[in-house]
Order: sequence, then structure tokens, then C-alpha cells
Amino acid sequence: MGEEVEAQEFTRADRTRHREKVRRCLDVFARMLREARFDTDDPMTGLEVELNLVDELGDPALKNAEALGAIADPDFQTELGQFNIEINVPPARLREGGLAIFEENLRRSLNDAEASSADVGAHLVMIGILPTLADGHMSTHSLSGNPRYRLLSEQILDARGEDIAISIAGDRERLATTADSIVPEAACTSTQLHVQTSPDQFAAYWNASQAISAVQLAVGANSPYLLGKELWRETRIPLFEQATDTRSEELKSQGVRPRVWFGERWVTSVFDLFEENVRYFPALLPISDDEDPLGVLEAGGTPNLAELRLHNGTIYRWNRPVYDINDGVPHLRVENRVLAAGPTVADTIANAAFYFGLVRALAESPRPLWSQMSFSAAEENFHVAAREGIDAQLYWPGVGQVGATELVLRRLLPLARHGLDAWGVPGEESDRLLGIIEQRCLTGTNGAEWFARRMADRSGEHRYDALRATLLEYRERMHTNEPVHAWD
Repeated sequence: MGEEVEAQEFTRADRTRHREKVRRCLDVFARMLREARFDTDDPMTGLEVELNLVDELGDPALKNAEALGAIADPDFQTELGQFNIEINVPPARLREGGLAIFEENLRRSLNDAEASSADVGAHLVMIGILPTLADGHMSTHSLSGNPRYRLLSEQILDARGEDIAISIAGDRERLATTADSIVPEAACTSTQLHVQTSPDQFAAYWNASQAISAVQLAVGANSPYLLGKELWRETRIPLFEQATDTRSEELKSQGVRPRVWFGERWVTSVFDLFEENVRYFPALLPISDDEDPLGVLEAGGTPNLAELRLHNGTIYRWNRPVYDINDGVPHLRVENRVLAAGPTVADTIANAAFYFGLVRALAESPRPLWSQMSFSAAEENFHVAAREGIDAQLYWPGVGQVGATELVLRRLLPLARHGLDAWGVPGEESDRLLGIIEQRCLTGTNGAEWFARRMADRSGEHRYDALRATLLEYRERMHTNEPVHAWD
């Protein structure tokens, strides 16, 4: 999302030219899929984590430019809000110790970054939504300096024709507010997991990712508070859906698809997803370059497909298809965007192990899970899990309605272990990381539950005083790297 673009205005001619170029890119992409020009021999996995910045009191620190300058590490990048940064951990192969490499690199990088950013009054926190955000942070002055973010904000607001409305009803409290920019989207910080796959296997990996996204949310929920209100256990989900919605109420009533989208069907090819992007969504950033993708392909090169990729980057699927190029060779990835950041590096890598193992086991199963389950059931599971977190009751084929923790303990952890074995992950590594997921389920404690319980202990205090105190306690425990289930 942090790709650099210049500040500019778009004409009608820009939009027409861009639409034609995107469709040309799509045609070339289809031909590339038929001709199997993709790197598939030894799949890589990847990890990105979005972080929040706070000051000594636990309030948001609008200092990402200063923090990045102090950190001076190209793996750290800007994000949408001035209280956000992102780290891109170098990709790795799981069979070559990838999970341990991710954990070591992430811990070292975060420790070094914290030491540097603290000098400018900004401390790193891994949590899905910064609970001390207040209404005053939700305006354009909080946007990062990259012109892309202001352009996106302007284009989304122009498409809507009105301010963004945020309405989230939790079991305990309700939030209703408006915003004149997409800054509320910046409140959503996530962990993004990437898994490379061949064109032939992409649909299976994407479908499996969709089917298990609710379980990921249930065990990994870490966003219970927004603007001082206790809402969903993973409030990032409804907030992101609403904060990036280009539709007016009338367009919603007409059935126009939202840009933050779970989807509407199981797919048979990666082409299905890119084709839906082109068919259903107008461009937010109609920027075109001079590449002739067909000419590049026919000359034996690898086209960038820049317009198709930029368009894909402004459609926020929870499991996003990615076309990318490395050393001149194209490849495909599923980008899993479901999880909140944190609470600790250990929890983050445990979440990664659970996802990578489970998605492989299900994608390579002789009887696909998605052949036994309607897509609408998967989508309903997703929102139930976001709302209820670790207490969610989910539908699962062959079982019916079942508690998320029971489902994980009885069925999914063994599958995840089988998948990690197939990746070549050492058994002791699988046991340690999946053991963290197991203990979360046995104790009923993930990040959201821990935070809500500590807030209940401080129920007699002023709400924002309690939020600051709990967040500072959270930050202290985060640095111990002891998994959240063991915090109490």
C-alpha cells in the first residue's frame, strides 16, 4: 500500500486510458497463465507486520516520518497513518527453517527499531487497533506524507460523495461517528502472511484461506476497543469494511460490491479474482505507464502489468491475489490479511505456523473443504468470529455448529501439524508454535480477551485512563515475548 505516487489530479481521459490498459494487462495475464511462465518449483512464504506508534503515556505518536528516519532500515516503511509503520520481513522457505528465521528476524528488527524510535518519542506496539485513539486523530492531519494516501482518501470520498460513516454495534457498547478522510482505515493494523503457489494450485490455496479465515480470527482476535468503546473482539473487520467503502447508501441498496470484500464464490483460477477486480471496480488511482505488456511478453520478457497490480492494490480482499516478479521471473501469492498485529512475536509466528500448516493440509486434501461448505457459510463464520472472538460458534462440515476452540483442538491442530510436516518444518518447531495456539484455546485467552479482562479490572477508572494504563501494561508484556495466554 505504500507505493510512491506523485500528487496529481485525474482527467476523464486518464480514466479511459487506464481502463483500456488494465483490460490489456488482464488479457496478457490470461495468456501468461496458459503458457505457464511462473516460478513454482520451490515456494517461498512471507510476513509483513503493521505497527502502531505511541508516546510515553500510551497515546498515539504522530511521528512515523521521524521514527523511520531514526530506524533507518529499508525493511521498515510508511503506512497510511502517521501513527503507523510497517515491517516487511524477508521471505523464506519453511523447509529451510523459515518460521525460526521469521521469528529471529522479527524480534531483532523490532528490538533495534524500538531502541531507535524511542529517541524521537515513539514506541512500537503490535495490536490490531490502538485503543487510545480518539476522535481528534481521525482527520486528514494524521495522514502520512506519501501523496498516495491523500490521493486515495480524496478518491474514496469523491466516489462516496459524502463523509464516511462508521457504525459498529458490539454486545456491550455501540459506536456511531463520521470521518472526512480514510484515516479510520489507518486504525487497522494487521499481520499479512504470504504463501507462494503455482497457477494450478492457486484456487485451492485461496479457497482454503477463505474457509479458515474465521478460525484465524477467533483464535487471534486482538482489537476489542475503538475510540474508547468496547465493540467486536476483532473490530478491525467492520472498521476496515466501512472506512474504505466507496459506495453511497443508494449504491449499497443496488447491490454494488464493496471494495473491502470477502468475495461471493469459491474460485477455480487466480484469473477469476483479477477478472472480478476489472469487471466490478472502477479505478481509484488511474495511473498508466508506457509499457506495452503484450510487446514485452512476445519479446520474451516479463511484463510488469503495473496497472493491473495497482488496481488490485486498491481492492481490499481479506485474502488477496498477488502477481509479482523476482529476478525477472513472475510468481503468484495468496496474501492472507485476516489477522491483527501482535500481541507478541511468539504469538505472531504461532499464528503464521497455524495458517501455513492448515492452508496446505486443506489445499492438498483429496476432498476439498469448500466442496462441502457453501461460500455464504464461510462468510457468516468470518463475521461471527470477528464479533465473538475466541467464544465464537462456527459452522464446520461434518460437525455443524461448534465452538471455535473445540474445532481447533479436536480437528484443526492435527491438520495444521500435518501441513507443517509437508512443508518440511521440524517437529519440535511445529510442537512449540502450535502449542501456543493450543494453550490459547485451553485457557480461552487471546489478545482481545486479555485486554478486555484487564479493562474490566479497571472499570472504576476513567475510560481513557484505563485504556492508557492497560496499553502500557500490554506494551511491557509484549517485550517479554511471553505468549498472551500466559500473561494472567
